[in-house]
Amino acid sequence: MAPGRPKYFTPNEVSLHNTIKDVWVSYLGKVYDLTPLCDEYAGNILLKPIIASAGKDISHWFDSNTGDIRTHIDPSTGIRKYYAPHGRFVHIPPPCPASDWSNDFGRPWWKDNKYEVGVLSDKTRLIRIINTLTSQEQTIEVCCEENMNEILQRYLKYNGHAASYTWKYDGIPLSMNKTLKDNGIEDEDTEFYELGMDYELWTPAIHLYFNDDLTEA
Repeated sequence: MAPGRPKYFTPNEVSLHNTIKDVWVSYLGKVYDLTPLCDEYAGNILLKPIIASAGKDISHWFDSNTGDIRTHIDPSTGIRKYYAPHGRFVHIPPPCPASDWSNDFGRPWWKDNKYEVGVLSDKTRLIRIINTLTSQEQTIEVCCEENMNEILQRYLKYNGHAASYTWKYDGIPLSMNKTLKDNGIEDEDTEFYELGMDYELWTPAIHLYFNDDLTEA
């Protein structure tokens, strides 16, 4: 992951990477691309639990206090071992000494930040973006942690000149370096849910006003 501000992902985005050639997982609030690991160990039976979890959150595999794989006391030996009820996976040692086991791989994959690609959003929300020039409207899912510039990047696939518009909410220009909440666009999903109201019917609308300048793309 590049230094600086992290990239945020929604659970839905992570879930799209769910094939043997495209293996993403999330755990303990971070998102990881394990495709290189799967390429390195292609054909190894120990990949099975990882591939089966592609696109999913596997935080339940980990001890949230240590960041390591959960452990338990093996009742047959009384020895503390990694707990893998879903099946032993890559870099987990065998339950008994084995001649074909080698631990010269360096850091286990779950402690190697080279696989980290971003942060899993704590909360996502829907917003409507209305282009006042074309009357086109898009509803997109965004991360609550994202600022408006990052939301603009999500919207570019619908409008490549999105940066040439002034973004407004209730007629007030938005600060593009602030989040939705910091711009006064509160997330009221929980309140609507408690009132038995469909929050999708009350999705906040952001209006785009063309600046008559296509120098920014």
